[in-house]
Amino acid sequence: MNQTSSVWLVLLAALAAANLPFLSQRLLGLWPTRSGEKGLALRLLELSLLYLLVGGLGLALEQSLGQIYPQGWEFYAITATLFLTLAFPGFVWRYLVRH
Repeated sequence: MNQTSSVWLVLLAALAAANLPFLSQRLLGLWPTRSGEKGLALRLLELSLLYLLVGGLGLALEQSLGQIYPQGWEFYAITATLFLTLAFPGFVWRYLVRH
């Protein structure tokens, strides 16, 4: 896999993972919850876990292409904000659109 397709794969995975907590009532899209409804706190916890999983995917793809470049706190702050920005459509659909 070349570098361009790796970048697109990580971006598409981040877009899907960022919206998953808001589009599904299941934990990580797999397991049903006991009450049937997830609260905002659980959705944010799930969002954090999915951020780490997508970051791991990006790290694995970077490792497969060569040496991993060391990152500072700035990188993680920017990627976390980008992940939250990608989650905006799912948040709007879940909490702001009348159903």
